[in-house]
Amino acid sequence: MSDYLSALILGIVEGLTEFLPVSSTGHMIIASSLMGIETDEFIKLFTVCIQLGCILSVFVLYFKRFFQSINFYLKLFVAFIPAVIAGLLFKSVIDEMLESPLTVAIGLVLGGIILLFVDQWFNKPKFENSDSITNKQAFITGCFQVLAMIPGVSRSAATIVGGMQQGFTRRAAAEFSFFLAMPTMLGATVKTLYDYYSDQGALSTHQINLLLLGNIVAFVVGIFAMRFFVNFLARKGFRIFGWYRIIVGGIIILLIASGHQLEII
Repeated sequence: MSDYLSALILGIVEGLTEFLPVSSTGHMIIASSLMGIETDEFIKLFTVCIQLGCILSVFVLYFKRFFQSINFYLKLFVAFIPAVIAGLLFKSVIDEMLESPLTVAIGLVLGGIILLFVDQWFNKPKFENSDSITNKQAFITGCFQVLAMIPGVSRSAATIVGGMQQGFTRRAAAEFSFFLAMPTMLGATVKTLYDYYSDQGALSTHQINLLLLGNIVAFVVGIFAMRFFVNFLARKGFRIFGWYRIIVGGIIILLIASGHQLEII
């Protein structure tokens, strides 16, 4: 990827899909394929590092939450532990799955089917505020996040369903999912930058500019996407997202079946 238009479009896709339960990975595959972007080490770096813009959008939108108590950070740490452990134990398996667009498509479709019924399964919430989550509930929600290591599952979908399974309303579960995204995405970004620097050396000025553009766009779009999603989810639930995932997963399967070469970026 070398042009600013591609960076702009991918930034929009990232900002729109990172916090929605639709799998940003699946959408990145379709977007990059339609634009004819060839996978290389920088594009892999780019699609991870523009998550920094989304991290910043969470911080700005929920600014006050980050200065209430140290206990807030303890809960995030507890919830983050399962993903760290799973990542270290199953890195090779995860890397193998990341090479398969079909895995992404299947994850999208199966996850979509689950979302069609989530509102019926967890229709009697006990907690309306994500601040009331306990360390135990945070840890169990973090265990659900591990499922998102399967491409196409969606980190947002997995953690929101995990929060609802623990008795939280859709709004409260979504908000905690946003907060949990911060250490998860920050850790992935730092590791990706370190690995890239170790193998490829320093980024060029042009590459840095592309990253800045992608992050700025993802930041702005992410704020609007989060506001829309929380309000929509509280009123309407998951069903429409379930059907949407099934359609997107079906598109990827059709592209693969027609011989179209898709690559995980």
